[in-house]
Amino acid sequence: MIEEPITLDEREAVAAQCVEALELAMIPTVVDGMDNAVARAYAAEPDRLYLVAEDGSIAYRGGRGPWGFQPDELEAAIRKLLDDPRP
Repeated sequence: MIEEPITLDEREAVAAQCVEALELAMIPTVVDGMDNAVARAYAAEPDRLYLVAEDGSIAYRGGRGPWGFQPDELEAAIRKLLDDPRP
C-alpha cells in the first residue's frame, strides 16, 4: 500500500516507483501538482483500460489502475478479437 504523498517530492517519488514497477519508462510520465488540478479537470478515476467491440460490447475490461493497468492483457484481447494468432 502506498501512503498519500503530502509533498510534491513524495508524489514524484511514488510516480517514479510506479513507472519502474510497471516497466513504463517508454511512456512519458507527468505528475499532477499537489492541488490536483488536472485530476479534477479530467476526473478519470479509477484508471482502466477498455476494449470496445464493434457491436458495442466490452471485449476487455482491465483492473483498477495503476496496478491493474496491464497493456499486455489488452494487446492479447485485441489479437483475440481480431482473431490474430500471434502471441
